Amino acid sequence: MGSFSTWHWLIVLAIVLILFGRGKIPELMGDVAHGIRAFKKGIDDEQGGEKDRGGDADRP
Repeated sequence: MGSFSTWHWLIVLAIVLILFGRGKIPELMGDVAHGIRAFKKGIDDEQGGEKDRGGDADRP
């Protein structure tokens, strides 16, 4: 009773597909991937700026 069975997951999947449609889910995942790439690029740019300025001496 505490865990979900295969039928529960199939029903949840069917509801998600009905709500979002088949085309919307890949679009959402693409947006998430774009956001992650932008975040990583921002972090890399920030770290690159520290290297250009010299950064802290005790940081590796």
